[in-house]
Amino acid sequence: MMLRILALIILAVVIVGKTAPAQAQTYDPAYPVCLQVYQGMVDYYFECRYTSIPQCQASASGRAAQCVVNPYYAKPVPRKKRRASKSHR
Repeated sequence: MMLRILALIILAVVIVGKTAPAQAQTYDPAYPVCLQVYQGMVDYYFECRYTSIPQCQASASGRAAQCVVNPYYAKPVPRKKRRASKSHR
């Protein structure tokens, strides 16, 4: 009986160890356009590495995919001009 329980515990550990870890859907904030690639009815992932919709559409051609605007795109922040500071002596 004890051997059977040990075998079941080992089997459970092996099964849990073999399952792939869940990956969070990530959007790369460096690019404004993402390609949403479908692997099944509800299984998909994002490739955020496009600078325009036409560029993304060229990559999506012939694939089960669609181009979407990246909701997490971090627009470049314009640099403020630095004022030359005057030294007072």
